[in-house]
Amino acid sequence: MVKEVKDLRQKSNEELLDELDRLRAELILLRSRTGGAGMEKTALIRNTRKRIARILTILKERGIDL
Repeated sequence: MVKEVKDLRQKSNEELLDELDRLRAELILLRSRTGGAGMEKTALIRNTRKRIARILTILKERGIDL
C-alpha cells in the first residue's frame, strides 16, 4: 500500500482526476454485477472504494476540493 500511495503522489492533478473518474465508473460496474456474488466481488468493491478515498485525500491535501 505504501508503494501505491507514493505512486499516486507522483502523479499530476489531471492524472489523478482521470484515474478517479475511471475508478468511479469501475465501482458502478462492480456494484451492478455483484448481485449475490461471493466475497471476491465484495473485496474488489472495498479495494476500489479505498483507492478512490486515497486519491480524494491526496487531491484535498493539494487544495483541490471536489
